[in-house]
Amino acid sequence: MRPKPLLNLLQSVKTQTLYPNEILIVDASVNQETKEMLEQHSFENLHYFLVAEQDRGLTRQRNYGIERVGKEMDIVCFLDDDVVLEYDYFEQILKTFRENEGIAGVGGVAINENRWMVKNPKSNYNKYRFYFFEEYVYPEGIRNVLRNYLGLQSNLGPGKMPEYSHGRTCGFPLNNKIYEVDLLIGMSFSFRRIVFENIKFSTYFEGYGLYEDADFSLRVAKTGKLYINTAAKLSHYHNPSGRPNLYQYGNMVVRNGYYVWRVKNPNPTCQAKFKWHAITLLLMAIRFTNTFTTNKRKEAFTEALGRKMGWLSLFFNAPK
Repeated sequence: MRPKPLLNLLQSVKTQTLYPNEILIVDASVNQETKEMLEQHSFENLHYFLVAEQDRGLTRQRNYGIERVGKEMDIVCFLDDDVVLEYDYFEQILKTFRENEGIAGVGGVAINENRWMVKNPKSNYNKYRFYFFEEYVYPEGIRNVLRNYLGLQSNLGPGKMPEYSHGRTCGFPLNNKIYEVDLLIGMSFSFRRIVFENIKFSTYFEGYGLYEDADFSLRVAKTGKLYINTAAKLSHYHNPSGRPNLYQYGNMVVRNGYYVWRVKNPNPTCQAKFKWHAITLLLMAIRFTNTFTTNKRKEAFTEALGRKMGWLSLFFNAPK
């Protein structure tokens, strides 16, 4: 249901230094607008599939596409339809795979969401309000500032999941380096074709599929290494169409977050359990306060309520 963003993506694919051998569009639209857009524009090696209701939903569509990838393909790249690629995105992704046979998956970075700054040696940064990484510094948002003060911040670097989950969401600076991670982001991740011989995307994640990328990354990481290549750049525009209502979203944040946490840590310690729940309640409280501190009061309250009900549901119907 996003024909215009999809066209922007495909136009950025068209100008790549390395053009894909195959492009699969797996469309869950309930109208013909995306199909009509593709009929009006020509893209080499493109295959279009309009799926029926039983195949709709992010993880189902990913699995549907995997089953139709050409047998001669070695690398399968996934992209959200609301991203736009820099000109050498695929070249950088393939280069990373070629440099290390042990790499199972590679992700890119969104340059329009990047807030990293080069550290100024003359500045006196507050350690609770800034995160330091190599020669860079990242300004923390209010939720991370509070976690820092309360001792609930992740004890690992970006892209890594601590024992109590709730990792850092700052990404990496745009320094053209690669970093090993636990998690890749679904807007931009790629895997060796051989990965899909034994692993599929979980249909536990219905519809919008929040955190399905984290679940898949954690399972793939057991078979090979995952890396972020900060030279594989794109812009992510977060198109609002096709997203769930905010109550459902808030509920998903908690329940799907719990599910992914237990995929990585099926038997967490008591301390890890305490921290997971404490952070979940802190983020819920912040969202409730947004009811009074932002202009989108109804949206904030609705999401916070969804988080609350999702958290309460864990005590009598936790995800398996």
